[in-house]
Amino acid sequence: MNNYIAMMRLSRFGALAVGLLLAAYAFAAANLPPQTSNQNGVTVKVTPRSLAGPAWEFEVVFDTHSQELKDDPVKSAALVVDGGAPSAPTGWEGDGPGSHHRKGVLRFKPAAVSPASVELRLQRPAESAPRVFRWKLR
Repeated sequence: MNNYIAMMRLSRFGALAVGLLLAAYAFAAANLPPQTSNQNGVTVKVTPRSLAGPAWEFEVVFDTHSQELKDDPVKSAALVVDGGAPSAPTGWEGDGPGSHHRKGVLRFKPAAVSPASVELRLQRPAESAPRVFRWKLR
């Protein structure tokens, strides 16, 4: 019986620890500053919204006065966690292609470990290198 009680306490402690860790990463994402890249007449602003829960979310804003924005963020974005392999987004919820101003949220599967850094890469059409947005988490 004592083993059962000890296991129950350990289970509760583990669940509490996981919950606190997820809350800390959600709080950390809320406090990460937006980053902006200005290149070829197009401004891209990226703001981490959530790095906890079933999806990691980044708000992305495209702005220009010189061309139509035809980017497909699901095909052109990648998330790199702690310098590992890039992962593709699971979705984009936002404005479609064709205007001068677009805004939406890119979603990714969460990392299996608590990362020290995250990097969002956006490869825009006709640009030779991706735009890179990096945040240190710890």
